[in-house]
Amino acid sequence: MATDPYEILGVGRKASQDDIRKAYRKLAKAHHPDLNPGNQGAADRFKEVTAAYDLLSDADKRARFDRGEIDASGAERPQHQFYRDFAETPGGFRYRATTGAGDAAAGDFGDIFSEIFGGFGGRRAGGRSQGADARYGLEVDFLDAVNGARRRITLPDGQVLDVTVPAGVDDGQVLRLKGKGAPGPGGGPPGDALIEVRVKPHPQFQRQGDDIAVEVPVALHEAVLGAKIEVPTPTGRVTMTIPAGASSGQVLRLKGKGIANTMTGRTGDQLVTLKLVMPKTIDADLKGFMRQWGEAHAYDPRRTS
Repeated sequence: MATDPYEILGVGRKASQDDIRKAYRKLAKAHHPDLNPGNQGAADRFKEVTAAYDLLSDADKRARFDRGEIDASGAERPQHQFYRDFAETPGGFRYRATTGAGDAAAGDFGDIFSEIFGGFGGRRAGGRSQGADARYGLEVDFLDAVNGARRRITLPDGQVLDVTVPAGVDDGQVLRLKGKGAPGPGGGPPGDALIEVRVKPHPQFQRQGDDIAVEVPVALHEAVLGAKIEVPTPTGRVTMTIPAGASSGQVLRLKGKGIANTMTGRTGDQLVTLKLVMPKTIDADLKGFMRQWGEAHAYDPRRTS
């Protein structure tokens, strides 16, 4: 089984953050436990993929991993250039450098450990290990993901986490709550809480990047003559103009009515696909008019020239 996070996600070391996010979303959806009930292999693969994405989606962790300072789990790698071995003395562990010129002056193990790791960020601070990150899932409604919301997660021990869902968060994205993970051993700093967001589908809207797609039915006379109709958007209904002679399947664009993504600073559009809907009853008037019109006008939409 691969342990390199790049290999786990199937991306190269020069992959962009967008490429990494796309790879994670594809794999996470394929192996999500909810979609593979009872499949322990899929559950293990999902955990592996999520851990890899957690490391590579964090710019600081990714850089430190690339430099060899931390391993794929986020743990510090031994800094061998700073020390060679340790010898036990009656007073406890003490440092001994094998330089070839005799032993260096010994110091307390704790002092050396603090010296080695004191200048580094990440999983240690002042010689004390940082607590483990805690992972949770949060299911949100489509419109809450689009517009932003505040949600509360109740933990197994009864504690609660208040989570700000930023406007524009996408399905599969992970939110990080600093210092809300497990406490660090020996009084070390706590880890973080990693919240994986799962966005529920909407009956009308579909997300396309930061754009919102929706299908809107139109009547025959509205398509022929043109009309002003109301259409739904994630922030409420707005009026849109249908041009005369509109066709079913034609896509109209409502500028700036998509997702106002607070994480990218981009605001998308709403893409409205027209769907021509005939009346439930085709009466004699409509039949007569259409027969007369069809006989007087040569019109075949299936001809390509």
